Order: sequence, then C-alpha cells, then structure tokens
Amino acid sequence: MRPVAGQGDGVALRDPLSSFTRCIVPFGSLKLHPDLLKAIKELGFARPTPIQADAIPPAIEGRDILACAMTGSGKTAAFLLPILNQLIARPRGRTLALILTPTRELAAQILEDLNDLSVHTPISGAAIFGGVGMGPQEHAFRTGVHVLVATPGRLLDHLRHPYAKLDAIEHLVLDEADRMLDMGFLPDIKRILKFIPAKRQTLFFSATMPAPILQLTRDMLHNPATINLERKSAPAVGITQAVYPVPQELKSLLLLALFERNLVNEALVFTRTKHRANRLWEFLTKRGIQAARIHGNRSQGQRTEALAGFKAGQYRVLVATDIASRGIDVEELGHVVNFDVPLVAEDYIHRVGRTARAETTGDAFTFVAPDEENDLRTIERAVGKRLPRVTLPDFDYSAKSSGQLEVPLAERIAKIRSQRAEDRVRQKAKEQRRAGGGAASGGQQGSQHSARSGSSNSSRSSSSTSQSGSGNTSRPGSASAYSAGGNTSRSGSPSSRSGQGQSSRSSRPSSAPAGSSSGGRGTSGRSGGGRSGGGGRSSGSGGRGPSA
Repeated sequence: MRPVAGQGDGVALRDPLSSFTRCIVPFGSLKLHPDLLKAIKELGFARPTPIQADAIPPAIEGRDILACAMTGSGKTAAFLLPILNQLIARPRGRTLALILTPTRELAAQILEDLNDLSVHTPISGAAIFGGVGMGPQEHAFRTGVHVLVATPGRLLDHLRHPYAKLDAIEHLVLDEADRMLDMGFLPDIKRILKFIPAKRQTLFFSATMPAPILQLTRDMLHNPATINLERKSAPAVGITQAVYPVPQELKSLLLLALFERNLVNEALVFTRTKHRANRLWEFLTKRGIQAARIHGNRSQGQRTEALAGFKAGQYRVLVATDIASRGIDVEELGHVVNFDVPLVAEDYIHRVGRTARAETTGDAFTFVAPDEENDLRTIERAVGKRLPRVTLPDFDYSAKSSGQLEVPLAERIAKIRSQRAEDRVRQKAKEQRRAGGGAASGGQQGSQHSARSGSSNSSRSSSSTSQSGSGNTSRPGSASAYSAGGNTSRSGSPSSRSGQGQSSRSSRPSSAPAGSSSGGRGTSGRSGGGRSGGGGRSSGSGGRGPSA
C-alpha cells in the first residue's frame, strides 16, 4: 500500500477495532463525488478521521475553515477532498486552488496525496518549490493546472513574471501556518494575498495558534467554521515517549548501541544543526549503519533521494534537521529520535509526530545532556506531564568519547577569526609585493626612456651640424635628426626619396640678407627607413638653399 493521505496524513484507519471506531460516520455520508469515493475505497479506507469528519461538510458548503489539527491527524485529506469535490467538473485552463506550505517535502507530499485521491478525475496539480528548475513550473502556470501546491518563496519568484496569474483562485489553503510563521514566511504570505481575489474560500490549518496566527486568521477568514481551537498542543495518541539522559559526547555511541542491539530497527533522527547532522551521518556510515541525511544545504535532488531511499528501506537512519519535521510521511515509521532536545515545545511535537501516524503506534526517544535539562522541562510543561527517564543496560555512561561530534561554538568562532586575520596578513603582503614590483618596473622604464632620449638628442644635434652646411644652423626637427638617432618608427624604405637619404625641395638662392630668416622649408626626406622631421627653418647668409 502506498503512503498516501490517510496512511501518512490519515484519510482513515483500516483497523475497525482501533480507537477511531468511535468515528462511525462513513465517507459515503459526506456528500463526496463517486469518483473520489472510488479512489478512497481503492486506497483501503472506509471511515474518516475526526478532523476530516468535522472539516469536510462545512468546507463542501463553501465555508471558511479554521482548524487546530495535530500532525498525523489526517488534515491533508480534510482540505483536499472538499476542494477536489468542487473542482471535479471544472475545465482545465485556469488555476482555481492554491495550497501554501512551509517546506518542499510537505509540498511534494501533498501533491502525491492529491494525485492519489484524484486518480479517477480529470483534476490536475503541480508543486511549486525551490531547488529545482523553474521551467516545468512555468509550464504549469501557462497551462492552468487546477491546483498549485507551493512554498511562499518560490511562488513569489514566479509572480514577478507576467505568466504567473492567481486572479482566478477560488480556494486558498494555508497548511502548517504556525510553521510558516516560525520560518519567517508571514510577510511573504501577505504579499501573495495581494495577487489573490478577496472573494474566495480559505481553509486555515495550524497545529498551534499563537497570537500572530490568530491575527492573520481575523484578516483572512470570514465567519469560519472553527475546529479544535480549544485543543492543547500535544503529541498524537499512540506515541510512547522516553528520555535518555546521556552526556553530550556519548550521544553518538548511545544511538549506535540502540541499532546494534536491534532495539531500534529504523529511525528518523533529528539534530539541532546542519553541521551536527553531517557529523552524525558520517559517524554512523563509518560504522556500517546505512544512513542518509536531509537538511537545508542539500540539493532538492539529494533530499528527494534520501527520503525515497528511507521510505523504501534502503537506509535504516534518516538524519534530519527541523526542516524535515513537517512533510516527512513514512508508512509505519516506528521510531523518532531527538538527538538534540528541541528549543521549543512545538518543534518537539512536530518531530515526534512523524511516528504514530493516523493513530498507529510508535516510539519517540529524546537524548538529553545535562545542559539541555531546562529545554526538556519547557517541553514537559507544554505536554502536561513528566517524561519517563530510561537508561540502556550495560552501556558505559562513563566511557570516553572517540571524538567530539561538533566543535564548540566558541572554538569555531575563534578559528574563523584567526583564519580571517591570516587572510588579511597575506593580502597585505601581496599588495606590498605588487607595489614594490611596480616601482622597480617604473624605474627601469625611466632609465630606458632616458637612454632613448639621450640618443635622439645626440642625433638631432649631429644632424643640425650636418644640415648647416656652410655655416647654416638647423633647428631641431630636421630629417637627419631621425636618421642619425637611428629611429625606425616608420620603417620599410631603406633609402630616401632622393636615393641619397636626403632631398632638397629647392636649390634657388635666397635674396634674403645674411642673418635673416629665409622662411624656407627644410628637408622633407626619408633616411635610414625613418621619416624626416621636415619643416625646419634654416638661417644663414645663403638664401633658400638645400639641406645638407
């Protein structure tokens, strides 16, 4: 049997002798479409869970719903079935229902449940979440699937584009609203509401009802049918809870001992941080325990593979952070282990809610180090009882750990600061080397420039003497200055235009008196492959005469 809405998020119970036999209303009495009833029957379910029996009738009538529903109570089908019932005859081409969820895993699970329940209907759906390409999701918008199941962040990414339209939404669902509040999605939800028609049906489900959530419900809901609002947040019935006091450094060895003694066959293990999840996964795999990990730094493909492998029995352990405490739905998961004590009671309730789904049974173990006792007492006050303490026989609680699972935060901060200081020193030294190299290069280039300048000036001086001929003095810039200096900036002609390296533009004598400026033009020839400077004026007793 596939894990669907019911086995995981509970459409109903198979066992007629279970505690849910008190819920005697069959699905057939809930005015659901025959095609939906056919799918429910094929999935092996006959009676709804209490949250389904309470929520489905008013939702089918079109009323808003405000429900406080614990994890594993069957709330997914409680909002899916009435929506599917109303969309079953609607043509495809416009998106009519939007379901907002806090995590990718929960979005994927809801879509899987939707597909299972609508298998005999033409209703289509798609999931919108990050970590995967936007192309197929864009296609879902453009084709107008009936139902979108989305995380707020990725949905807003799409809403920046004109193809993403939510102006035809008739049904809006907020699932795990308290978790979305914890994850900081409340501003995103308010932004999304601006894209959705004000006239709609809203179904609001949350495990807890903190003040910001209650305020949001007042803004979103109109005369809602309220369900279980007085219920105190607590783990689902059927969960056996126990606490294992253990030093922080021995938690890994205690978990390993539980697996090696077959006291735990498979387990979903929660850690407080991604770093600890990685280190615990590494510890277990090195000791022969098949394990996978799932947290925010893993790609969507890696997270999907890990969850699928755990469901299929490929891995005995799935190590996760709280990102996975909502949305993991595993059939008959027997054990949940809190490797670290959750910081808030709500996280504890949702973690342990991964077992004992749909009123089955399961065990929830919590490893408590001495410095976590205060957090544990907070949880015990929230659940209304003191959790039993358990010790593992023949386990050496005084043993020395083989190594730290996690470097203490103070040490990590000190190491980061030291590394940054070393980086700054290396960068400063690198800049100094660059500055010194630049100065040396500039000095060398200056020496070479001076040498070239001296050679050129010498050449020009020689050419002046050469050009003066019989007492004439040539100003710098004459042709021979370039030839004598050896400049070959415009090479290509080994000889001058005259064939002798110089040419005279005029040989007529000048009538200008001696010492006056003749106004004549100097040489304009090419010599030695270089172009002459031409245009210099000569003075002397001669008139306009040839350059030497």
